[in-house]
Amino acid sequence: MSKGGFHRSGLEWFSSLPACLLLLAVVIFSTSSDIHNQMLRGGEQLWSGYYKLRMDPVQPTCDPNRDIEAAVAAEMAADDSVDDPMAALLGAEEKDPDDVRIAIERAVADCREAHRNFENLRDQLTPGVKAYRAVELFIADLIAFGLESQRFILIILVMLCAVTATLTRHHIAMRAMETRLDYTVSHTLQTIANAMLLGSSAIFRQSSLGSDTAVSSEELLLHNFWIIGFACLTLASLYRLFRVPDDLQEGGSLNKAFLAVPLYTVMCLISGTYFALIGHASGIGIYLGKMMELSDMFLNVGLYVWVGMMLKQTRLATLVFNVFRPWRMPPEMLAVVAVLVAAVPTAYTGASGIFVIAAGAVIYSELRAAGARRHLALAATAMSGSLGVVLRPCLLVVVIAYLNREVTTDELFGWGIWVFVLTATMFAIVALSVNRQSQFNLAPSAEAFPAMTQALKPLIPYVLVIAGVVLFYRLALDVGMDEFSAPRLLPVIMLAILVYEHVSLKNRKGKASGEINHQGLERSLRGATNDTTAEIGALLLLLGLSVSIGGVIERAHLMEAFPQSFESAWSAMLLMVVILVILGMIMDAFGAVILVTATVATIAYSSGIHPIHFWMVTLVAFELGYLSPPVALNHLLTRQVVGEAEVLAAQQETGTFYQRHERIIMPLIAMGISLLLVAFVPLMFYA
Repeated sequence: MSKGGFHRSGLEWFSSLPACLLLLAVVIFSTSSDIHNQMLRGGEQLWSGYYKLRMDPVQPTCDPNRDIEAAVAAEMAADDSVDDPMAALLGAEEKDPDDVRIAIERAVADCREAHRNFENLRDQLTPGVKAYRAVELFIADLIAFGLESQRFILIILVMLCAVTATLTRHHIAMRAMETRLDYTVSHTLQTIANAMLLGSSAIFRQSSLGSDTAVSSEELLLHNFWIIGFACLTLASLYRLFRVPDDLQEGGSLNKAFLAVPLYTVMCLISGTYFALIGHASGIGIYLGKMMELSDMFLNVGLYVWVGMMLKQTRLATLVFNVFRPWRMPPEMLAVVAVLVAAVPTAYTGASGIFVIAAGAVIYSELRAAGARRHLALAATAMSGSLGVVLRPCLLVVVIAYLNREVTTDELFGWGIWVFVLTATMFAIVALSVNRQSQFNLAPSAEAFPAMTQALKPLIPYVLVIAGVVLFYRLALDVGMDEFSAPRLLPVIMLAILVYEHVSLKNRKGKASGEINHQGLERSLRGATNDTTAEIGALLLLLGLSVSIGGVIERAHLMEAFPQSFESAWSAMLLMVVILVILGMIMDAFGAVILVTATVATIAYSSGIHPIHFWMVTLVAFELGYLSPPVALNHLLTRQVVGEAEVLAAQQETGTFYQRHERIIMPLIAMGISLLLVAFVPLMFYA
């Protein structure tokens, strides 16, 4: 580790380090459950009946040497009719001495058996059992603590990262702040929005305390956490408002300044104003509180962001590109390869936006180095996270199955493969035919194959590290790599890769193509977590306010303006496509899924649209929405990672209308045609 590696800034000490510890705690708590299951199995194999030994046996209080004859005589002499109201009503019944004797003999036999069991258990409680039991019960307590603290961890993580995103000017907006006017307008509206969030949370707390329903101490603490968090966020935006950076330009126009306002601020102002006008000021606080019901899902989003940022710190993306470089592919073909290869890590990083943030800069720079024009490279970077959302083990699909009993993850992932093939084919056709400017002069296979084989060799250790972690979990903890275990396995895999790179590269300087000067494990992990805190703050706050916008749509009964069922599945599907694309344009994926589950899905089902078909359409429509103006979230994230200068340079290029807007139009054509095919072709077979 390089000298001075532990010199952190104040923001790193008070933001990145706590966020890293919180994310590690989530991984530890979730892994503890796997360890505990294995310890219970191991205990049962080592000591038969271990479940009885988990607690100290209690000595029976009965007398195993009871005199049966004396007990029978005492029972016969006792007059129970005095205390028995039924006997007074129906008349006393004479006791049968034989029945009394049998009952007492059985009681004595049971007592002796209880004493024998007690002695046996006490004899089995060896020091080894007690030590094993102590560890197992500690892990059980750790799991219980983790479950109880899950919601608090989420609030602390969201607020910590939101404050960081505010202080570092990292919130997602339509355009970056360039002038002093942009800065002033953006931070003024952010302060107003944050004050709205603070006020709504405080009113929600007061209304909860004033209601007839009792508020538990845990719920009260959650309310207090929200209020403290939004108070800190408001103070952070106020601080930023009055601390104007020196690097901003003078002047600016008001129209452009409004585009520099973060999307979460716009959503907050819209939903906050609506709830205030209908006399429901606590509305935003209530809908943000709904995040707590799905706290494990939102924490998984945070883990996936962390995984994506750790991936960004590794050489994996560059090494994968090195494999295809010997073929000297034309830029259009390399763009197709990049988007196809990116589908796998997209599925493992949870959502399209996370992967664009993680690997977008590498994809863009590699395509540009291969001679791709700016628009093609920007289009491929924005599309790089769009195809893999239908592949196992994508978190978004898991959330859909969790919220909708009509579908399962196996069904969705099974059909998702075919949707992936379709969208990949459409993108390849569009990229290789429309506006192709390069010849297909691939390198001879005799020349390319040996170089490709050489480029594959540096990837072998990475494959072995990944396989080692997966096999360890499979053999030691009986946990396979699937959509449910991925959130806790992937951070461990990425940490293992960072450790491998630290060990193998710390004394080497990157000389070969694609190698970098490795900064060491601590610096890599710190850099990943620094990026993670800002991205989690931007994404989770946007996600939470998407849920609030969904609440506005729900409360305004906008969906009731449409028929609740259609006689024709074709008409219903046409409406579904329009609604879903619009939702994808204005909402985050996870918030949109929650809203669609509560509103649109029931209309689709009652109109004869198959649930699996509907959710496949939903996923493709969302991705089209993320690529569609005016918001185009994936393009905003692309601009954020490649830099404002590159996007401005692309916008200044000349050519036909298509060539000047290729970065927007190409993804729209590919995903638009795919959506139409996914939506309407299956209806020919069952509608």
